[in-house]
Amino acid sequence: MTQSEDVGAGRPQAQGESAPELVIISGMSGAGRSTAAKCLEDLGWFVVDNLPPALIPTMVDLGARSQGAVPRIGVVVDVRGRKFFDDLRTSLDELAKRGVRMRVVYLESSDDALVRRFESVRRPHPLQADGRIVDGIERERDLLRELRGEADLVIDTSNLNVHQLRAKLDAQFADHDEPELRATVMSFGFKYGLPVDADLVVDCRFLPNPHWVPELRARTGTDADVADYVFQQPGANEFLNGYTDLLKIITEGYRREGKRYMTLAVGCTGGKHRSVAMSERLTKRLIADGVETVLVHRDMGRE
Repeated sequence: MTQSEDVGAGRPQAQGESAPELVIISGMSGAGRSTAAKCLEDLGWFVVDNLPPALIPTMVDLGARSQGAVPRIGVVVDVRGRKFFDDLRTSLDELAKRGVRMRVVYLESSDDALVRRFESVRRPHPLQADGRIVDGIERERDLLRELRGEADLVIDTSNLNVHQLRAKLDAQFADHDEPELRATVMSFGFKYGLPVDADLVVDCRFLPNPHWVPELRARTGTDADVADYVFQQPGANEFLNGYTDLLKIITEGYRREGKRYMTLAVGCTGGKHRSVAMSERLTKRLIADGVETVLVHRDMGRE
């Protein structure tokens, strides 16, 4: 018996059966997979933790035969070996061919944050073997790199507490009308590091820095006088208009590909003036183009 036959992949659905919605939760150990699973359970999802990937199609088949009793399934998986990942790839490809509506959520976190979490609970990383925690983290990142690149939603939990992570997941998976495309526009400061969950990154450091204008230094890009200063500079409006046009092409492509989430990061030196002002304008443009958009100023106030 082949693997696909063994897990029930490709089995035609009987009349009246409807495949449940499927969410795969994966990501780094210590990044919050258990919290994500509990959140989905609280939202009414049927959640299975540590299900072998080869059995995911079987779980979907069982949900389809439940006559609507299991409309939404969440599966938490981790990848601890090459064969394990190959099974996951095979299962996801087969479900995609069958037209199952599914999403992959990837939970990311910085090395420093992961090390602190493992040390706080005095547990080894599952892949560190006889090495250090950072060795296990490196191995896991390498194994998960392909899955991260294909994820529909990446959430960086480095600076999130449990309640903030639950709020993010609740916003994405609570029982409400699902928009065609949801975007997060995030201003940030390059000196604090790139946002690891960004799909697109743009740099506003080509514009003069209001930091060097004494009367603007203490203010932020949300203030009208700072925004006016930024958009009076040569190239500012041209950049906004040109990037807005480019985003129209990108968002239409995302819609065609069924991608529902986009994180757009807009950076300047400190994440206080130029990136904030540009993010505010870009958010308004995206909303006007019919994209449900959330605005986040990651580093404003850190100075």
